[in-house]
Amino acid sequence: MANTKSAEKNIRKTARQTDRNKAVRSRLKTLAKKSGTAEGEEGQKAAREYISALDKAAKRGIISANKASRHKSKLSGKVNAA
Repeated sequence: MANTKSAEKNIRKTARQTDRNKAVRSRLKTLAKKSGTAEGEEGQKAAREYISALDKAAKRGIISANKASRHKSKLSGKVNAA
């Protein structure tokens, strides 16, 4: 239980941020699955969308920059091989 007004506010703020971040992480997982299964032109489009979402999440601090780079590298290897 919070003892001060600022602690109560931080609890509320953390809850909002957690919900927002959870939604972004869930979307990243969905895009990863889409880009992994799609082929051809649709696969290219899905890959671009996933890379864009990774960059945005890394910029906002939802995921680390290294994680975003690792996923982009792995994805580009798959796209180039196909």
